[in-house]
Amino acid sequence: MVKVKNLYKRFGKLEVLKGIDLELKGGNVTAILGPNGSGKTTLIKSILGLVVPTSGEIYVKGENVRKNWNYRKYIGYMPQIAVFPENLTLKELINMLVDIRKEGYNPNMKEEIIEGFKLEKYMDKKLKTLSGGTKQKVSALITFMFDPEIYFLDEPTVGLDPISSSFLKDKIRHQVERGRLVVLTSHIMSEVEEIADNIVFLLEGRIYVTGAVAEVIQQSGEKNLERAIAKLMEKGYNA
Repeated sequence: MVKVKNLYKRFGKLEVLKGIDLELKGGNVTAILGPNGSGKTTLIKSILGLVVPTSGEIYVKGENVRKNWNYRKYIGYMPQIAVFPENLTLKELINMLVDIRKEGYNPNMKEEIIEGFKLEKYMDKKLKTLSGGTKQKVSALITFMFDPEIYFLDEPTVGLDPISSSFLKDKIRHQVERGRLVVLTSHIMSEVEEIADNIVFLLEGRIYVTGAVAEVIQQSGEKNLERAIAKLMEKGYNA
């Protein structure tokens, strides 16, 4: 669904991405991991069209994304920190977004998310009055209710209580079972180990390791993903 070929990105003299080659297929959850400054945010924003690469190509469902915004209709993006128009109510925000985007809107999905997150009582409340955790639920609602084929989820469970976190993870797995591609970032390795099928580990702008979660753990000789990633980082920095 997403293919990245020889991708470079420079910000002035700083080279952030250094020849990324990557193919992401539907029907799985891929976690893009790496320490701060590794390039993972720049990679994701390049795919989303929020950053223009210095060179290289990106394809989404076979469409080259360069100077092409049409492909975004296939994508749902849940940022780590969402910013909403504060004076709108949740109901007004939903209606506005449905009116703007229209394509892909799935009212049944919307109702499932509202019910699962227990958002009914917030529908007539101003967005500025909502807590951080509730805003995170709203961000998930907006992402899922347009039923995209590709999801980019940045730290999706941050601020969620255990019940809401479990509900969101179940929705993610359900989308994967429908053949969707889910790409996520998270600093919670136990969460990645729980829901991700594959990982792409970036280090200093390059793909250092990629593969199935179970294989990466096994090859590291460690007992869980957190320890495996720590070993990868230590090895990479000492190389």
